[in-house]
Amino acid sequence: MSVLGIDQITYATDDLATSKRFFADWGLHLAGEDAQGLRFECLNGCRVDVVAMDRPGLPAAIEEGPTLREVVWGVESEADLDRYARAIAGDPGFFDSQVEGARRIGCTDPNGLAVRLQVSRKRDVDVTSAQMNTWNSRNRVNQPAPVYERATPIEVGHVVFFVADVKAVEAFYESRFGFVSSDRYPGRGAFMRCAPDGGHHDLFLLQLPSGKRGINHVAFTVRDIHEVFGGGLHFSRCGWDTQLGPGRHPVSSAYFWYFRNPAGGLIEYYADEDQLTADWQPRDFEPGPTVFAEWAVDGGLDGNTRRQKNVEGPKGAFLTEKK
Repeated sequence: MSVLGIDQITYATDDLATSKRFFADWGLHLAGEDAQGLRFECLNGCRVDVVAMDRPGLPAAIEEGPTLREVVWGVESEADLDRYARAIAGDPGFFDSQVEGARRIGCTDPNGLAVRLQVSRKRDVDVTSAQMNTWNSRNRVNQPAPVYERATPIEVGHVVFFVADVKAVEAFYESRFGFVSSDRYPGRGAFMRCAPDGGHHDLFLLQLPSGKRGINHVAFTVRDIHEVFGGGLHFSRCGWDTQLGPGRHPVSSAYFWYFRNPAGGLIEYYADEDQLTADWQPRDFEPGPTVFAEWAVDGGLDGNTRRQKNVEGPKGAFLTEKK
């Protein structure tokens, strides 16, 4: 079987109090906390741990300051763990042991990141998502599309890293775990999915001319485009800073909204990414602003006026009303 997706991520930060407020506002459930860290969960049980940077036993960081320290991928069975353990047994940092009462295997990828696998702890969830009406497909009848007051992320959908050698890291995930390349920026970036059938990418690797290593962003899947907007507006009302969005990616077709994350890098709400099969042929793209975003709002929307930030909102009950 293939890797199923991201089961858990761990951030290390120097400000647990701010991170606690940040991830609660983001829409995660606080499942536990102590003096050394916080445990959050998405709707399907995908876990986000935020721990103190001086907590003993943390994997080494790939960059200075608050950042992502490890990614735990889920698999279906113990037999899968056996198979992947054989594949990574010769890699740096290999281990096979019990963590929190369950078996976990892991190693260090060529970029220096702690990579782990465990039998998935995520659970199936039944959520209602908006149906879209198009010219030739009327899927929503006698039912208005939803308006969300805030987001409740379903899971961590993908992670994006700056890597020193994109070809080496891409080859590692392909050969060890069976990841499949979806699209590429030749010599600069690789979009990878866990299995031939799945969403456009679970992992994106980006090589900068500087050779910088680190986290670019972590993306959380929400139900639909309306939850991207509702979640972003709520998060904006809470006072957190937009990096870019809302907008739409032409490469994966997903709608997005990025915010700055005090625990490291950026954080993204996204929905409506392309679904691919083994018949998909990877495409090559030349990096550029219009390749990254078909359209995007620079600086975000104000959660109170519901308009672009620093733009005065309407005063009357109707747009046609004048002062």
